[in-house]
Amino acid sequence: MGHSALEVADIFRAHGPAFRAAQRSHLSLGQLKAMSAIEQCRTAALGGHVLRCPDCQQDQVSYNSCRNRHCPKCQANAAKRWLEARQADLLPVDYYHVVFTLPAPISDIAYYNKAVVYGLLFEIAAETLITIAADPKHLGAQVGVTLVLHTWGSALTHHPHVHGIVPGGGISLDGKRWVSCKPGFFLSVRVLSRLFRRRFLESLEEAHHDGKLQFFGDHAGLADPKAFAKWLAPLRQCEWVVYAKRPFAGPEAVLAYLSRYTHRVAIANSRLLTMDERGVTFRWKDYRDKGEPDRPRHKTMTLSADEFMRRFLLHVLPGGFHRIRHFGLIANHGRTEKLARARELLGVAPAVITEASEVGTETEVDGVRPTFVCAHCGAAMLVLETLVRGHAIRAPPPKRVSL
Repeated sequence: MGHSALEVADIFRAHGPAFRAAQRSHLSLGQLKAMSAIEQCRTAALGGHVLRCPDCQQDQVSYNSCRNRHCPKCQANAAKRWLEARQADLLPVDYYHVVFTLPAPISDIAYYNKAVVYGLLFEIAAETLITIAADPKHLGAQVGVTLVLHTWGSALTHHPHVHGIVPGGGISLDGKRWVSCKPGFFLSVRVLSRLFRRRFLESLEEAHHDGKLQFFGDHAGLADPKAFAKWLAPLRQCEWVVYAKRPFAGPEAVLAYLSRYTHRVAIANSRLLTMDERGVTFRWKDYRDKGEPDRPRHKTMTLSADEFMRRFLLHVLPGGFHRIRHFGLIANHGRTEKLARARELLGVAPAVITEASEVGTETEVDGVRPTFVCAHCGAAMLVLETLVRGHAIRAPPPKRVSL
């Protein structure tokens, strides 16, 4: 199977039934739903439409998408719609990229406590940025930040971290002026790392005290407060990775970056190479390799189909958990007023939201973007027939016992 044709859905369709049977007691409902959605995505099982182009008379059958947020095929349009809505939030200043990463021991317990630990990762990372930025010794300003959760490494291992996109400045604490950071420098990553480590461990201890954490297998003994305190001790001394990249080249570059990161899933179909008797082969990037001539950073890896699916499903998020969050100036509450004040202090005109027709590539008819577009000529296609989705066979309801 060539790399241009192979998809995660093909792997689940071929090996998913046996994997479900073998791992039935270890798979969560969310993981089972994600598997089922990916397998059925854009197939007759979900229904669809028979289409015809009125210009070139091409006929096409378009099957419906599953819209599951873990599906590699369903994120492009979701990312596009999200970006269109976020354009008005961008300010005409430099933007910085900051990454907060959890140490491996905490990543291990995070898998069984996703909602709690990932939630703390968001909250403490945002609190750290806002607190240090507000300190007059550093920036002395109110800043805003968009955080995006990624839980994977390039090899599909469990590696929770958040990417932060931060404007290079903020509104002064008295609200009277815009404070810009030094050119090419936002905040000290050493200072950010120290506060992030301290506050995260404090909050993790509180969660343990409140009984919000669960422990299994080799970590079952951590349910004891003394054992947990002893386990935390080395984490207070090791370095926690907080990384700041160079500023983006303008707001347009921020949009381009966000379009690749906001709705990314554990692995894109484009990275898959082959599926054969050896397993699944895909491309990955070795970030520990510094790029020596005889050791390229871009490599290939082959995993058994079961191991590939296991790693992919590590990254299924709890139901209702938001993996993109906004804090500070761009928090959902009061965002419009705070951004308007920031633009006023920067001396720039209010934001003008670009029409969808200028952002997308679809042809509009009477100001309405068509749902289906001809791949040959770009014209809006007509729906000739709607294909009804198949109904899964369900067991009969249990009999009620009359008392």
